[in-house]
Amino acid sequence: MTGVHNHVNFPEELAIRPLLPRDAHSTCDSGDKQQLAFGAEAQLEGIETYGIAGRVWEAAYLVNSYIDHPPTWEFDPPLIDKHLSGHKRVFLELGSGTGIVAAKIAQAAALPGRDLVIATDLPEVCPLLEKNLFVTPKGDSANTQVTLVRPLSWGNYDHAINIVRELKLVDDPSGHEHGCITHIICSDLVYFPELLAPLLRTLLHLTSPPSISIFESQPRVIISYKIRSLSKETPFWLAFGLWFSFEPVIVRKTDANNLLSEWQRFGSDIEGDGDLAFIFVAHRRPESLNWTIPSEDIDLLGGVGAGGTCDKKSDETFETLLLMGLGV
Repeated sequence: MTGVHNHVNFPEELAIRPLLPRDAHSTCDSGDKQQLAFGAEAQLEGIETYGIAGRVWEAAYLVNSYIDHPPTWEFDPPLIDKHLSGHKRVFLELGSGTGIVAAKIAQAAALPGRDLVIATDLPEVCPLLEKNLFVTPKGDSANTQVTLVRPLSWGNYDHAINIVRELKLVDDPSGHEHGCITHIICSDLVYFPELLAPLLRTLLHLTSPPSISIFESQPRVIISYKIRSLSKETPFWLAFGLWFSFEPVIVRKTDANNLLSEWQRFGSDIEGDGDLAFIFVAHRRPESLNWTIPSEDIDLLGGVGAGGTCDKKSDETFETLLLMGLGV
């Protein structure tokens, strides 16, 4: 999300407080490392310096429970496909903020020596990520073999392609095994209307050639999302669904008597304040790789270019999910 008081991370009348987990199964450990980086004191300091990027947001705790959960929980779809379990995985997170989600991926989902976690945000926020991800309570470095921090401003093609090149996804003459982005993680990124088109544009950059090739599987896009203002946020989903197919994650749990619960939308049982929460898993529509991405943000959100035509259009997946009762 920035360091010097950038208007994006310091909206007018900013008045936010640290957020700590309130559910029984918390993946924000009480250990020194977690408290140092993501506890109340750290968030207060982060908010002062980095604005909204310095706070942990609700959807981060939700997606962390998806990444690292009790063995009695079963998800559909799961974070990692079984057929990919033995392959190198590259997790790229957009808008990493404090880095709490990237830290959880590095801890619970990435295999040291094989997998890679890339935490990204505005250049001004990268110092916060480096501080939280790489420094232990004793001042030692940590996670440096698993985690990278890189600048990636939404809508900035150069930032995206620089990461791709670093992973040797482009023009790799060496023949060495290279990284392929397998997961793109987005946690609480759908909020300000002016950022919706840049966010979608970056998702398209990362799922289009040369970021991917016809010989590689499309990255799995995981979006942890809490509804705050449906009227302001819906335009993103109306455009997103034109380029990506997506579905909500559902969960069932085994109780102490070894009885399975019914499937339910993951996030539906933690909405004490009345706001709806989802985790969506998405994949780029194959046919969309032949479409022209419009250069103007207003056109991108309006559906121009989708379907290979220049007229405006929208996708109904998100609204259908709400009407079907998956959002109530």
